[in-house]
Amino acid sequence: MLRALAVDDEKPSLEELLYLLNADPRIGSAEGASDATEALRRINRALESGPDGPDAIDVVFLDIHMAGLDGLDLARLLTGFARPPLVVFVTAHEGFAVQAFDLKAVDYVLKPVRRERLAEAIRRAAQLRDAAPPIPVHEPDPDQIPVELGGVTRFVTVDDITHVEAQGDYARLHTSQGSHLVRIPLSTLEERWRARGFVRIHRRHLVALRHVGELRLDAGTVSVLVGSVELQVSRRHARELRDLLMRRTTG
Repeated sequence: MLRALAVDDEKPSLEELLYLLNADPRIGSAEGASDATEALRRINRALESGPDGPDAIDVVFLDIHMAGLDGLDLARLLTGFARPPLVVFVTAHEGFAVQAFDLKAVDYVLKPVRRERLAEAIRRAAQLRDAAPPIPVHEPDPDQIPVELGGVTRFVTVDDITHVEAQGDYARLHTSQGSHLVRIPLSTLEERWRARGFVRIHRRHLVALRHVGELRLDAGTVSVLVGSVELQVSRRHARELRDLLMRRTTG
């Protein structure tokens, strides 16, 4: 069963396309996006979920003429992903077929969409999805962490991270060059990076011991200086942090 995303900035066209997709037995789920920016956010979530995750998308049915980022722009962005969804263009304009197939589109369906023609596009997408070779599974690089920024994946070196701040189900990674938000809970990073010298100092913060410049004691409160940032240390973590810092300097 294919998991589909339909993208069209004209509401009647989007509703009609979703109706036709949901009527096809090979479509397991179909949702809509009213512009390319919304679609890109949804596709990013799908890629984070993985090919077997609950937010995965197999195929995008994509209009071309849309305000702002158009369908061809979005398709070009998708070619930069490691595991992009398949793309079927659904458009009222005949003149973009060559560009569409240069972008490895599965099919090019003209509006008004006929049920039989859409069914053929779905058949092609299902055939390609089922024929795709299994994606090799690689262990993540322990020295880097991927971060998404506007559809571009960047890799941050773990040793460059000075501290990590909890933001709900997300974590903000701080480096001397800036910060990056990742969809990973702080508790997960604490466990993953403990052996790399990251220590919990507060319910909201991890710090990298190598980047701690000062340990400050003032009227019973404890804080650390990480670069130019001063972070409070909770009472329950103060003794462990002090011991670890002393061990680092004398070991």
